[in-house]
Amino acid sequence: MRTAVDEVVDICRDLLRIDTTNTGDLATSAGERVAAEYVAAQLAEVGVDAELHESAPGRANLVARIPGSDPARPALLVHGHLDVVPAEASEWSVPPFSGELRDGFLWGRGAIDMKDFDAMVLAVVRQWQRTGVRPPRDIVLAFTADEEAGGEYGAHFLVDNHRDLLDGCTEAIGEVGGFSYTVSSDLRLYLVETAEKGINWLRLHARGRPGHGSMVHDDNAVTALAEAVARVGRHRFPIVVTPTVRAFLEEIGEVLGIEIDPDDPELAISKLGPIANLIGATIRNTANPTRLAAGYKDNVIPSRASATIDCRTLPGQAELFLEQLRDVIGPDLEIEHVTRQPALETTFDGALVDAMADALRAEDPGARPVPYMLSGGTDAKAFNRLGIRCFGFAPLRLPADLNFSALFHGIDERVPVEGLQFGVRVLDRFLRNS
Repeated sequence: MRTAVDEVVDICRDLLRIDTTNTGDLATSAGERVAAEYVAAQLAEVGVDAELHESAPGRANLVARIPGSDPARPALLVHGHLDVVPAEASEWSVPPFSGELRDGFLWGRGAIDMKDFDAMVLAVVRQWQRTGVRPPRDIVLAFTADEEAGGEYGAHFLVDNHRDLLDGCTEAIGEVGGFSYTVSSDLRLYLVETAEKGINWLRLHARGRPGHGSMVHDDNAVTALAEAVARVGRHRFPIVVTPTVRAFLEEIGEVLGIEIDPDDPELAISKLGPIANLIGATIRNTANPTRLAAGYKDNVIPSRASATIDCRTLPGQAELFLEQLRDVIGPDLEIEHVTRQPALETTFDGALVDAMADALRAEDPGARPVPYMLSGGTDAKAFNRLGIRCFGFAPLRLPADLNFSALFHGIDERVPVEGLQFGVRVLDRFLRNS
């Protein structure tokens, strides 16, 4: 009989070969229903019934419940999204939807964001069904669409329209946490997400007097926008250390034997190697210009120019951030809010956290779980609306030299095969004891 460790790579490879690119546009996004039907078939093969709900044509979400041995206990939600961001094939070493095995890694768009965890969950549940394992409490599985564009057609759709499927869930695990950071040969920190920044995707609009491109023109919308965008892109917002980040910095200072000034931790963070960018983004609000739009003809000065800004805010900082941003861009530009979702933060304690730590240490005696804040956002923002306490725990043991954070939405995304298999063993232990 094949075990979860045996089949997790095949399941992950199958998922990677389904192009579930989410462009943020209903007309051009693809593949989510195909992937959801694949998941449903994998579950049905071992006797698990699942409900599939479309929020729009092709935008499919799947939910299933695994009964626990104690139905009186609150349920645990295990969630993963099936969509991926676009990939430009010409930039990759392998075709991004090939699911190629090479050099001990499984390559493809979604390998770590987050079809690896989807595959782990499926592999564990399939093994349980074949061997008669019942978890101690109900496990609700949710495989969602549209996470990469804010979740309107995915997790938020489920919360708004099918919250009965999540009845009884008080805690949840999903991406991005439980991955290792190597300190030494016998010590690895495993970063468990207990907080994530808020999302505020917005557009700046500058207006001016239209005219002929050959004329001297002192009221140019493109110029006003460009100057404001440049200021935003270069600006660094003040450092604010939240409880989660403070706890992480204390842990990292202890294990690395370095002095960390909690009010000015940038120097210490710069020494963290592959995770420096990830942690560095969690000590302040951030705003990054991502798109520009203006004009309709080369020799016409347009009356309007627009820019999209990807803003991420710390817990409790959303309104203050908008005041700070207004000071940077000036009074004349219009701010349009495209997507606003709050930051989340919980504490690093309780029986669920203990179960994570026990499962990690059982598979890696050098494991030391620590809390951290994710600089991005996840479907936890939707599920938290139901009062569910959310963690990022998708366990992976990583090679010490792998720049893990750079693979998210990056070129040549890949996951180590041994890391996948490690994750299955940890997840199995964790879910049996949670």
